[in-house]
Amino acid sequence: MNEIKEGTLLWEPDNKRKQQSKIYDYMNWLSAHKNLQFGDYHSLWKWSTDELEDFWMSIWEYFDIQAENPYRTVLTSHQMPGTGWFPEATINYTEHIFKDRDNEKPAIIHSSELRGTEEITWQKLYQDTAAMQQTLKNMGVAKGDRVVAYVANIYETIVAFLATASLGAIWSSASPEFGTQSVIDRFKQIEPKVMVTVDGYRYSGKDFDRIDVAENIQSELPTLEATIAIPYLNKQPDTGHLKNVTLWEDAIAESGTLTFEHVNFNDPLWVLFSSGTTGKPKPIVQSQGGILLEHLKALTFHADLGEDDRFFWFTTTGWMMWNFLVGGLLTGSTIILYDGNPAYPDKRMLWKFAQDTKMTVFGTSASYITACMKDEDLKPGDEFDLSHLKSISSTGSPLPPEGFQWCYDNVKKDLWIASASGGTDVCTAFILGVPILPVYAGELQCRGLGAKIKSFDDDANPQIEEVGELVLTEPFPSMPIYFWNDPDGTRLHDSYFDVFPGIWRHGDYLKITERRTCVIYGRSDATINRGGIRIGTSEIYRAVDHVSKVSDSLIVDVPKGDGESYTPLFVLMKTGEELTDDVKNTIKQQIRQHCSPRHVPSGIYEAPDLPKTLNGKKLEIPIKKILMGKPVNEVVNKGSLNNQTSLDYFVRFAEEQAEIGNK
Repeated sequence: MNEIKEGTLLWEPDNKRKQQSKIYDYMNWLSAHKNLQFGDYHSLWKWSTDELEDFWMSIWEYFDIQAENPYRTVLTSHQMPGTGWFPEATINYTEHIFKDRDNEKPAIIHSSELRGTEEITWQKLYQDTAAMQQTLKNMGVAKGDRVVAYVANIYETIVAFLATASLGAIWSSASPEFGTQSVIDRFKQIEPKVMVTVDGYRYSGKDFDRIDVAENIQSELPTLEATIAIPYLNKQPDTGHLKNVTLWEDAIAESGTLTFEHVNFNDPLWVLFSSGTTGKPKPIVQSQGGILLEHLKALTFHADLGEDDRFFWFTTTGWMMWNFLVGGLLTGSTIILYDGNPAYPDKRMLWKFAQDTKMTVFGTSASYITACMKDEDLKPGDEFDLSHLKSISSTGSPLPPEGFQWCYDNVKKDLWIASASGGTDVCTAFILGVPILPVYAGELQCRGLGAKIKSFDDDANPQIEEVGELVLTEPFPSMPIYFWNDPDGTRLHDSYFDVFPGIWRHGDYLKITERRTCVIYGRSDATINRGGIRIGTSEIYRAVDHVSKVSDSLIVDVPKGDGESYTPLFVLMKTGEELTDDVKNTIKQQIRQHCSPRHVPSGIYEAPDLPKTLNGKKLEIPIKKILMGKPVNEVVNKGSLNNQTSLDYFVRFAEEQAEIGNK
């Protein structure tokens, strides 16, 4: 893998591309309607964060938000937490999904390991949503009720969600690879009235029946009154033991007209859950209006989506990117779903899928791109027709500079790479791409419109070209309105506002450059402190990625009683490779060369597997706590992992280190 310097200029949009962008149209609209002229993106961003109310009012007007009751106030207060947005307005999210659509155009393209590729028109999506709405009404679902879904990333899931939101009811979903207890830990907290479930799914060519799991979930949800079963794994699943069950075909059989329950702007749209790696997942509640405005803004201006786009993100229903992907419908884009293993039967699968669906925006995780990088024979641009592809977006973890370069070398030269960072907490990216700025290796193009993001030092001083805490100093509409079952707001406060009073601390380690791009260095609570120098874990991982025999790595900083710390690096070797002294020396050399001598770990160890969440994120903090001697059941919820037995090695490692220390 060839090294590339962070900050290397890789791509610039030409004038034609800038002038055809949605954000360029918005800037012209501001000039014509508000007499506001901006010479570049950064001056627009400054206005959007300095004049917060004027900015979000302009978003309302530009997108012609339909409100039964109009707003009189944009913000009740700038105080966080406790901000109220557009408090008098009543709106409906689903109404805006279907606003001004061409019935014959495809709304959704979906495919999976179990199904072929199929296009769904806007007309069919409307008809099925109207029928599902009537079924939910018949089941007694009304504004404020909860509908939960144990479902795959398939068309039916979107129908069920849109019908739920159309009634002003509250949605929450979990992916079927989640274990029984993980799902119960989520759904039981919010006391649902109706559950939607698949009968099973297929992953890597293997079938997984989930009827028994659905039965177990039912038995633990005393408020549940009805269940809708989607035959996905089997055309005629055995649902005999499920209580009060309606099959999908019956649920969408009754035709009708879709109606929209207008709810307060700040009423709940859905409940998203944190990963739950260190306890019960946090139930994060976001509003109908806040999500509507933020997703319209982010997906139109920052993803540059419109009616001619085909927008894909590889995700499951247990990751916030599913919710973000559904938001693509707000722009009139065709959204593309895939359910299954993105690397099955090999890593070419998704690139062929991009060709076959004429994808314009390819969204994925940074880890998928780095996995593709390690396959020297994979050159998607040579193997597939990607002429429609205009953008690759990545999130989930920092994309290293080499990941950017790989895309330009192996996918397409004229390609806008939009690396993004945000989180479940806000269900968006607030550091992301924009089509009118250059792309620099390893850097995120900009801070999002309306997001007053700064990098703070320990004394809450904003800084440039220094790494610090990612904070938001002003309210943002998709911030949680509350956590479920947190009546006094204590849990919400302690999650974001306990370090810098009145300021949102996001928990990421951020550098804002002099040219106003951004670099994310990983989670701030996973930061390594060596001799007073703070090091982001992503810097270590980037260096180790240069070692061809290593498949993956994980590093933690374990404090010792003498004020010093111990930093073991755990590596997962490629099949057939061993961690020899020569490989260890190569790893140290790469870290010393690409980072500094301070970055070199205290020890390097071969692990049989590295623990990750179901969304593919490394378990840095729980592993750190295990190595500090904490019991596993206190620091990690095994049901939140995709490889539970991977923890066994680290427990043994901690025990062995304790024995050595006691001798």
